[in-house]
Amino acid sequence: MTSATVASATLLEQYTARLTQPAAPPPDEPWAAQSLADGAAGISLLHIEMAARHGAPWRPAHQWITTAATGHISAADTAGLFLGAPAIGFVLATIPPDFQYLYDSARQTVHQHVIDLAHRRVDAALTRIRRGDLPEFAEYDLFYGLTGIGAYLLRTDPEGLALERVLKYLVALTRPIGFDERGLPGWWVRHDPARGESAHFPGGHGNFGAAHGITGPLLLLAQALRRGISVKGHREALWRICEHLDTWCQISPSGPWWPEHISRRDLARGRPHHDFPTRPSWCYGTTGIARAGQLAGIALHAPNIQEFYEDALYRALTDPEQLDQVTDSGLCHGWAGIYQTATRAAADALDLRLQALPRRLSSILAANAHPNLSESGLINGGAGTALALTTCASAPNTGWDACLLID
Repeated sequence: MTSATVASATLLEQYTARLTQPAAPPPDEPWAAQSLADGAAGISLLHIEMAARHGAPWRPAHQWITTAATGHISAADTAGLFLGAPAIGFVLATIPPDFQYLYDSARQTVHQHVIDLAHRRVDAALTRIRRGDLPEFAEYDLFYGLTGIGAYLLRTDPEGLALERVLKYLVALTRPIGFDERGLPGWWVRHDPARGESAHFPGGHGNFGAAHGITGPLLLLAQALRRGISVKGHREALWRICEHLDTWCQISPSGPWWPEHISRRDLARGRPHHDFPTRPSWCYGTTGIARAGQLAGIALHAPNIQEFYEDALYRALTDPEQLDQVTDSGLCHGWAGIYQTATRAAADALDLRLQALPRRLSSILAANAHPNLSESGLINGGAGTALALTTCASAPNTGWDACLLID
C-alpha cells in the first residue's frame, strides 16, 4: 500500500465520521434533502458505497436515504437528476443487492414517476423545437434537464421507451435552430451563463460544459451508443457535436482547449472572447470535454477522435498553469472531479500516458482535501471528495459516478 493510498484512507475515515448523522432539512426548504448536489440524497451515496465496498454497517446509509426520501418527493416538471424524484431514484438504483428488498416498493413508485416526468418533459421540449424557440439550460442539461433524466434511465431502464424518446430529443437538439444549416446551434440558450440577462450575452449563449452545455448530451449519447443503444440519427448527432467542438477548439502550447461558452458576437467573429484555457474541471473545463470526446470516439469506433481527446486530457492535466487555477477539492470544479474523470478515462485509454495520471492526481487530491470544511454535499462538498477518495483503492462498486456520466 502506497503512502498516498494510506493518506486517502485516513482522509476517507475523517470525512465519513463527519457525515454520520443526517440533520433534518430546514423547515422552509423541505425539498433540500432531495438534492443530489448538496442534500441528504447526495451524501447517502457515500454511505452506500462504503457499505458496498468496505462492509460498513448499513444503518448510516439507511438513515441518509430515509432523510432524503421522507416527505413529498417532487416529480414536478422542475425535477431533474440532481433534485426530486430522479435524484431519489438514482440513489435507490445504487443500493447493493443485499439491501434492495428494503426499498423495492419505493424504487418502483419513484421510477414510474420519473418515467412519466420524462415523457412530459420530452413532449414540452419537442413542442418548443417545433416553434423554433431557444431553450433554457433546464430543458436539456445534466443537472435538471433531459440529459440528467436520461442518465438515470440509462442506468435503470435502458431498453425502455422513455430513454428512447430522450435520445431522439437529444438528436433533434443537435440540429440548428432556423431554416437552414446556418442557424444557431440547437442547444443555444436564450439566457446568459448565470441564467439571467446580460449585456455581454445579448441573444443568449452557447455553452460547452458537461454540467450545463453540449458536453452533457455528448456524454449521454456516447454512453448509450457504447452500450449498444441507439436511435435514428444517433451517430449523426454525435458527429455534429464533435464537429462543433472541432470548430471551437483552441490550440495553445499547452494543448487543445475549449471556451466555457460563446456569445453571439463570438459566433459572428468565429473565435471565443477569451484567449487562454480556464481551470480543467469536470463541469466546464477540458477534463469533462475530453472525457466526452474520448467516449464519442469509442462509441463511433473512431480511434483518431479518441486519441485526440486523450492527448488533450493528458496535456491539460500536466500543465502547471491550468492546474494552478484549481482551488478546491470538490467534484464539480475541483480535484475530486478531475481525479474521478481522469481515472475513468485512463481505464479506457489508448494513450498509455494516461495510465500515470490517476496516481499523480490522487496525491494532489489528498493534499487538497480538508475534512473539517463546512460544506458536506456531493457536488461541491465533503461527500463528493470522499467518494473520489474511495476510488484511490479501486473503481466504484455502486457506479455512483454515473450521475456525472463519466463512468
